Amino acid sequence: MKSSSLARCLGALLLAAASTLAAAADHATPREARTLFNEAVAYLKANGPEKAWAAFSDPKGQFVRKDLYVYVIDRQGTYVANGAAPDSLIGLKVLDSVDAAGLPLFREMIAVTEKQPEARIGYVWLNRKSNRVEPKFAWLHRQGDYILGVGYYAVRAGADDARKLLDAASAEIRQRGLAAALASFNDPKGRFAHDDLYVFAVNLDSGKFEAHGMNPKWTGTDASDLHDVEGKPLIREMLDLAKSKGEGTVDYVWRNPVTNAVEKKRTFVRREGNSLIGVGFYRE
Repeated sequence: MKSSSLARCLGALLLAAASTLAAAADHATPREARTLFNEAVAYLKANGPEKAWAAFSDPKGQFVRKDLYVYVIDRQGTYVANGAAPDSLIGLKVLDSVDAAGLPLFREMIAVTEKQPEARIGYVWLNRKSNRVEPKFAWLHRQGDYILGVGYYAVRAGADDARKLLDAASAEIRQRGLAAALASFNDPKGRFAHDDLYVFAVNLDSGKFEAHGMNPKWTGTDASDLHDVEGKPLIREMLDLAKSKGEGTVDYVWRNPVTNAVEKKRTFVRREGNSLIGVGFYRE
């Protein structure tokens, strides 16, 4: 089969599978994708290939959630497991298939995992929910001659989303009091932490974190000396801004915990009593 014909065939199969999954649930978040990926890797290590391939290829099993599923190819580019369309895809050689931009996707998966056992790649794929070609990412893990993957559509919050979450955090403090609000902000699974957004709070006097939705263990640690990857004292700038003007924005560069890449970030900060609260978003 020619590469172009194979690509069309694979595309049709995967799109049909994605459509079936999407019909049952909304798109999963990057965090949910990472969680599924971690669980799949752990399962493979604990149970070995034969049992793992069967578990990953069960469309009604534990490794299919919302529109997420686990797939595995060997180094020849042949599917050995696939949770979306096992009957159609297992045994299919996809080495020469390409994404919507012409990227030799599976060759890239094999190449990048030759250099390191775990990697993340980006590509473009038709999102059946929006009917648009959109950026997609996949977490990859190589074990022996096999590459395990979990792909997800990139959810990126914008400035409006960050402002809305900051407003909601302010309302939470005013309605429920600081202590109750901080407990809510410190819950990574709560409503103040979703996708690549989260609320953090810093005491204006001590400079210590009072809450951090992505890393609650930072609560009580000194934030005032925190620098970004370029050496900018971002928290100090935020504290000065909150004390002098009450609210504003601070730009810096930071590692996105969802994509694991260093990206430009802008954070909206606001003074609430003797606390600074902030919500940042990653900029394109």
